[in-house]
Amino acid sequence: MSDTKTRNGARPQGLVTEYEYEPVAGLPERLPPDEEILWQGTPRWPGLARYAFHVRKVAAYFLILALLNLVWDLQGGTGLAGSLANLSWLAVAAALSIGLLTLLARAMARSTLYTITNRRVAMRFGVALPMTINLPFSKVRSAALRENPDGTGDIPLTLDPKARVAYWVLWPHARPWRFGPAEPMLRAIPEAASVGRRLADALRAYAQDAAPPAAGQVHAVADAGSADPTGGSVKGEASGQDRPRRAGLAQSGPGVAAI
Repeated sequence: MSDTKTRNGARPQGLVTEYEYEPVAGLPERLPPDEEILWQGTPRWPGLARYAFHVRKVAAYFLILALLNLVWDLQGGTGLAGSLANLSWLAVAAALSIGLLTLLARAMARSTLYTITNRRVAMRFGVALPMTINLPFSKVRSAALRENPDGTGDIPLTLDPKARVAYWVLWPHARPWRFGPAEPMLRAIPEAASVGRRLADALRAYAQDAAPPAAGQVHAVADAGSADPTGGSVKGEASGQDRPRRAGLAQSGPGVAAI
């Protein structure tokens, strides 16, 4: 995990962008001058193995099967030595399953890089087919925090209904059992509470910058009677009717809530 600041380049426009090279680690293009990286980090592979690939549950499953087979053989008159010998195939299957899941978790963690800037969240992942998913703050409605017993944590993001991303594209970087709409999730990251606070501060600052001026402030500017050099009034310009509006966050205000 590292904290970096980068300022040069152009802003990617799409929600989902596949990358061929990385001018900035974890991002398909260089950042524009008004954007900077606040945090970057990767998942912890033991956390991915435990919570995404459920290695412990798989091990418990094979252990239960082994105990059931052992009891069945002993009740059928097979000796202890023979019963244990009959479990060799199950031990091989368990070792292969757990080993493959562990290797997959390690490979997934090594190929993943999460990035939080003052404008978006970017998720670069994929072992065989790497891609980068850009989640602009204008598309993020809320964020949550779940801390795991091993010291890692997850931060799922609720998106605007129009910004849909397929669950199968995100997995395992998606909140479990949230298929429609899917919720992208920064998974098994260390110091998740600290990362969540940074994300909450960035979302809050973005919401304040994107919010239109209050009605009282607009009228105050309009009534000031300022004129432009051509003699026209600034009243129509100050009304804010022609200003582009960005998609807002939840009205309750952005933040990171525990789940």
